[in-house]
Amino acid sequence: MSRPRTSLIGLGVGLAAAGVGAAVGLAAERIAVGRPVIRRFPQDDGEVPLGSLRDVPVQVVADDGVVLHAEIDPVAESAPPASNGGRSRRSAEDADPLSDITVVFCHGYALNLDSWHYQRLSMQGRVRCVYWDQRGHGRSESGARGHSTIPQLGRDLARVIAETAPTGHLVLVGHSMGGMTVLSFARQFPEIVQERVAGVALIATSSGDLAGIDLGLDKLGSAVHRLAPRALNLLVRSQALVERTRRIGSDLEEVIVKRWSYASDVDEELIDFTARMIASTRLDTVSHFLPQFSTHDEAVGLAVLAGLPALVLTGDHDLMIPPEHSQVLADALPGCEYAVVKESGHLVMLEHPDVVTPHLVALLRRVRQGLEVEARPVKHRRRSRPRLGRAPKEPARAPKELGRAPKDAGSTAARQSGEVVKPMKGAKPRGAARRRTGSEE
Repeated sequence: MSRPRTSLIGLGVGLAAAGVGAAVGLAAERIAVGRPVIRRFPQDDGEVPLGSLRDVPVQVVADDGVVLHAEIDPVAESAPPASNGGRSRRSAEDADPLSDITVVFCHGYALNLDSWHYQRLSMQGRVRCVYWDQRGHGRSESGARGHSTIPQLGRDLARVIAETAPTGHLVLVGHSMGGMTVLSFARQFPEIVQERVAGVALIATSSGDLAGIDLGLDKLGSAVHRLAPRALNLLVRSQALVERTRRIGSDLEEVIVKRWSYASDVDEELIDFTARMIASTRLDTVSHFLPQFSTHDEAVGLAVLAGLPALVLTGDHDLMIPPEHSQVLADALPGCEYAVVKESGHLVMLEHPDVVTPHLVALLRRVRQGLEVEARPVKHRRRSRPRLGRAPKEPARAPKELGRAPKDAGSTAARQSGEVVKPMKGAKPRGAARRRTGSEE
């Protein structure tokens, strides 16, 4: 029996290395060695445990009857101090409520709404935010296999907006598959974009052409693309066994999750938290969505977003969706802020919240400034937008290298097209994701 088990481990590692099956790799390893080890890490006093933030829950019924889980963080009557990069509290004078805007966060593949932990911690009470679990992820239902598609996710986002933010201005934030969701929504509902969307952030995502990514495996990447869907289907047939034996806390977990999620020396707490999110995603969800990425093409949706205040951000060592894909997005969104974060992998918002969160706050300030200008009475003023379905020709400038994130997030409003930024020196993380000393410069 040892030979089949070894084969399953190899399969799991191969899929997990591709990033499309970290959960599968972990599950396979649990089947093979049967060690139900779950690590627990003590939290420092006064810190907010990763994944523990909760607020007003809302059930959203999708157009096919699937129930989606969403949560609304309202604006506080007296806004609390903001979080410094999403980790520690800042002074009260930095509080800056944005009560006229709702920010909708869309998470990535095999994750859930908790992947926005640091951004949520920073923005609580300052701006109205909606976080939701995409179908088959977190607390949301799965639905039929044929509905596990990127276009369906775009329609799901429309329903989430209708239920949680039926009026007012919107800023859409998407990471990885969540960014694809935003692009699909834009293509299917351009009228909502035209009327209500005031800004967009696309983080470590792509508008298409993902089939050629080697996933950090050189020539093996194409083979993984071909074999992974079939292999996952085989595991789904034994899903009951896999789910019963699926546990976190092995050397394989650290190798898989750390290599394909992070590029810097993050702490084991963050690796454990990430592995829990991935492993909690149902195998049928992992299997059903996987084929979508090789055919994903939302160039039309990207063109619909042109003309909006935008942030395009990625990590310089993202093995899942290389920075070149973010460059394509930036080229199609003239005037956007384009940032490539140094020493960062695919989960850049968890790895370097001290860089990502200030850029999101800067986007919100740009959005508010734009809305204030539009609200002024100007004769014969027209809102400039390119024709739908055609990407603008103006390219984004090549990133220029900066040593650190902006001191004042608001000052980034005038910065256009592409920075290469590093984590702020001396900004030591606190709480559940403390990086080791060796990662600091």
